[in-house]
Amino acid sequence: MPRKVTKSLVRQVEPDRIYQSVQVQKLINRVMLNGKKQLAEKLVYDGMQKAADKLKVQNPLEVFEQAMKNIEPHMETRSRRVGGANYQVPFEVKGQRQQHLTTMWFVQAARTRKGMSMKDRIALELQDAYNNQGGAVKKKEDTHKMAEANRAFAHFARF
Repeated sequence: MPRKVTKSLVRQVEPDRIYQSVQVQKLINRVMLNGKKQLAEKLVYDGMQKAADKLKVQNPLEVFEQAMKNIEPHMETRSRRVGGANYQVPFEVKGQRQQHLTTMWFVQAARTRKGMSMKDRIALELQDAYNNQGGAVKKKEDTHKMAEANRAFAHFARF
């Protein structure tokens, strides 16, 4: 398998049943445990609806899309070995990787919240991300700070 993901290796994900959104389907797949897709769908849809009701927004998809947009990273660092030393080299994040990091950080932040049901965790994380707060947005900011701090090593990047 090649190190770089080529177009032929990227799987096509079908849109979800209610909102016809590929990103919602990817979130459902990431929330799913032990192959229980219907349970994951119910958790995500109920969480989206609950977040939209709390924020007084008509369409839950708008809340979801804005929250995901607020989590999307634009820069990240990758380790690069140059002359016997390892450097954290900042790179721009695009496309597939950007969506992947967004959903990973969102689900991770939702799972770290304790003392409530997963539906409530998803709803609260959506609300926080919509308002540029919460664990996933903090992860994005930390990643951006790391990239900014290592901007001096940007000339080691290979394109």
